[in-house]
Amino acid sequence: MRDEQLLELLTERPGEYISGEEISRRLSVSRTAVWKGINRLKEQGYEFDSVTRRGYRIVRLPDRFDEVSLRLQLGKLTSWGQPLHLLDTIGSTQDLARELAEKGAPEGTLVIAEQQTAGRGRQGRVFHSPAGRGVWMTLVLRPQQPLQYTSQLTLLAAVAICRALRDVSGLDIGIKWPNDLLIGNRKVCGILVESAAEDGHVRYALGGFGIDVNVALEDLPEEVRPLATSLRIERGEPVDRTAVVAAILSELETLYHLYNREGFAPIAALWEASALAIGKVVTVKTLQHTMTGIARGLGENGELLLEQPDGSITPVYSGEVGF
Repeated sequence: MRDEQLLELLTERPGEYISGEEISRRLSVSRTAVWKGINRLKEQGYEFDSVTRRGYRIVRLPDRFDEVSLRLQLGKLTSWGQPLHLLDTIGSTQDLARELAEKGAPEGTLVIAEQQTAGRGRQGRVFHSPAGRGVWMTLVLRPQQPLQYTSQLTLLAAVAICRALRDVSGLDIGIKWPNDLLIGNRKVCGILVESAAEDGHVRYALGGFGIDVNVALEDLPEEVRPLATSLRIERGEPVDRTAVVAAILSELETLYHLYNREGFAPIAALWEASALAIGKVVTVKTLQHTMTGIARGLGENGELLLEQPDGSITPVYSGEVGF
């Protein structure tokens, strides 16, 4: 059974339920094959209502980017996003962006995919990227600062995306050091900035951003449901993904130019204003040990300044923060 056959059958009577038994009989396949076919369609962005003894009904078609509309919207707000590489399915947008950057792709080059099959986050973690549900994209940057300041770009991206998502969704979104965006205590966006260097300077940087825009609770693996959320889950209605991309690139470009003109200080101030932990007691797990203290702000390179019980300040350069 091809997915196209199953889809044709499910759409021939819009709004009606079609039983698994009827699908099985008409397509000459087992009920197990029908169930697997439904799950494959879900992975492609289709949503179903299923009722025992009644069957399946399509309730939402995949939301796909329209390249013309996307280019038009970007052109109104930002010079970034050109050239634009819009793909249906890819392993990771980060990998294609790296190939393009190595071939000389200019700053602002953007790779977006409807679905990633091998998306990844920090420390090689798997990043779930269902079709038509989120914004999975990588932006090519060519910063001029020395390599040791690359971590500042991660914090800049967190500020820009936080501001953009607040504007588009109206939701109260905060930053968890260094680069996760949370609504309440659940993650809505992950950021991965990777760089290639030569002679102590950055040749290019890749800003990989994964935003759960219209992800439904059932789209998430069970093990991450207590930890993750989406704009749609929090708002109770879908959000325009094109508007999300355009707002993010506009904020990124604005803050990036501010950073190039005035350095990290204004970015750090904006980050601290949106951070969830400043002034609060947090626990930081590093590779070596676990520390507890009060998060006081950012150091000049983007490190978290942790006030110890004795009043001393310890800079933390990497680790996992818990409240």
